[in-house]
Amino acid sequence: MVSGGESGWLAEPDSAVHRALRTELLAARERRAGAEVRVLDVGGGSGAWAVPMAAEGCRVTVVDASPNALAALGGRVREAGVEDLVSAVQGDVQTLTDVVGESAADLVLCHGLLEVVDDVGAAVAQLAAATVPGGAVSALVAGRHAAALAQAHAGRLAQARAVLADPAGRSGPHDPLQRRLSMAALQGLLESAAGLSVELVQGDGVFEGWLPAAVLESDPGGPDGLEELESIVAATPELLVLAARLHVIARRPGALG
Repeated sequence: MVSGGESGWLAEPDSAVHRALRTELLAARERRAGAEVRVLDVGGGSGAWAVPMAAEGCRVTVVDASPNALAALGGRVREAGVEDLVSAVQGDVQTLTDVVGESAADLVLCHGLLEVVDDVGAAVAQLAAATVPGGAVSALVAGRHAAALAQAHAGRLAQARAVLADPAGRSGPHDPLQRRLSMAALQGLLESAAGLSVELVQGDGVFEGWLPAAVLESDPGGPDGLEELESIVAATPELLVLAARLHVIARRPGALG
């Protein structure tokens, strides 16, 4: 439990993103002197992050615009037995503080959301406002350069050029995403539009899209070998920009809450 010691999800190495969140949650627990850590998962869908965090003792609020996603969250929460620790709120990031209030959480998750919002500047400003002073925002976004490489690797050179040339990093008019970001663009957005201080930048999934299944099957380490490899390169500047997903931990200035 977060209120006790490292166990379960928090004790597992897993991905670089998990490790960063584990560190942040444990630091938040120390700041709160053992009280429940408050997590806000914006666009959290069916609870892929929220439910494991609640199982570790965090009090989690999931805000999502989709009633279907929140219904699925309810089933997952009941199955995990964490009904008392997870709250579901139907809402939008553009009006986040209207539904949860300001300074509502020690840690705010924004995973897979900045790619699809209409006004990304307003969105990150709302995320920052919902974070307690001294708290953190975890942003996980689709990487622009990895998308261009994936398009080129698949033989779609026109789409690869579009991803690199388009200001929003889109492959064309039918691209399901509003934007893709480079690490520099993501960091600049969080610092300029939200007034946050970026403390950690890392890649998530540098090699996962490029290694053939036969390679993983023949490697003695199997999936664990890939996980170890990913952990090595996650913070390597020359490689993290090519990750499928870019991850940032950014701090809201002010006294630690």
